[in-house]
Amino acid sequence: MAESIPAPFSRNPKIMSGAVVFNGTLVPVTALFDYLDSEGSLAEFLRDFPTVSREQARATLRLARRALSRHSDEDPAG
Repeated sequence: MAESIPAPFSRNPKIMSGAVVFNGTLVPVTALFDYLDSEGSLAEFLRDFPTVSREQARATLRLARRALSRHSDEDPAG
């Protein structure tokens, strides 16, 4: 059975207009993906957003990988 990973992020309509943010921060999760997409490193992201823990960022990336893996398994056309 697959290990369950607790979500390191949440959404609350009263926080950041309902954006998905890392738990305990005001940092949108999209900021991590934007950073990586613009060729920034995880270390740089964590330096620039010190309220996000390394474990939160890594857990988010693991969850994204799992979601993409499930999607590609379900849709062979990709």
